[in-house]
Amino acid sequence: MPFRSGSARARQRSVLLVGSAVLLAALVLAVVLASLLTHEKQEVGPKMMKWKDRGTTKNLQEVILGRCYSYVMARYPQLGDKDCLKIWESLKHAFIYKNPCNITSEDYEPLMELATHPIPCNKSLLWSKTSDLVHRYTKSNQNFLTLEDTLLGYMADRVSWCGDPSDPGINYESCPKRSECESNPNSVFWKMASKLFAEAACGVVQVMLNGSVEAGAFRSSSIFGSIEIFNLNPDKVSEVHIWLMHDIGGPQSESCSGHSIKRLKSILEDRNFKITCVDNYRPVQLLQCVHNPDHTDCRLCTNTTATP
Repeated sequence: MPFRSGSARARQRSVLLVGSAVLLAALVLAVVLASLLTHEKQEVGPKMMKWKDRGTTKNLQEVILGRCYSYVMARYPQLGDKDCLKIWESLKHAFIYKNPCNITSEDYEPLMELATHPIPCNKSLLWSKTSDLVHRYTKSNQNFLTLEDTLLGYMADRVSWCGDPSDPGINYESCPKRSECESNPNSVFWKMASKLFAEAACGVVQVMLNGSVEAGAFRSSSIFGSIEIFNLNPDKVSEVHIWLMHDIGGPQSESCSGHSIKRLKSILEDRNFKITCVDNYRPVQLLQCVHNPDHTDCRLCTNTTATP
């Protein structure tokens, strides 16, 4: 009897050991299967679209809010009633979780309504291919405003953003260039902001162009040439003053009597604007010479001539 009892206990231990081994194997198999299924879900899930331009600016919300508060609280306190949180939310909703090639002007309408403000007469300064120079000039001369000196332009200057249908709805890796699709978030934003800026201009409007560009100072494909000049209001704008600037030491590819400037004058005249054009507008040329005081172009600075 003792022998049989011991054999029974041994068999029970064997059964328990085998059962434990089977249970452990089943658990390991379940973990492996769960891992494979999770990995498979990750593999088949939607991926971020890939584009050729830089992605959304890191910490975009903080950048936009910081610039907005700086503008309305420090630079222009008379605009202190602007709600920066609502402005950020309206910008975010214009592009988040959206295909970045399907953005429309309607997407930005709430933002434009919240952030636009009046532009004093005689202060509007339009530009093309003179970004660095024109903004150095408005920093040194508070009598003029470019689009980038308005709240909308100040918040968005040198910042990029775009959405994506997949989580988290914002693409920080890449955004589409204009060559990839016209209706991308940045292009649509700047076109709409430029249109509103031109529509708001009154009195004398200044335009700074680059006379050292080989292809011509005026390009009909630029935002200035395709949007801004056609949205200036002849009933509000009395004159258009063109400042044709040449790089210090650079080529003088075009003057006020050049081919592309003649085309620009013709467009403006057809829209009943009075026009003057100045080669190397002296106040701006003096600013150029601050960085190049010993260059021969800066010794006299007497190149300024005006033509009707």
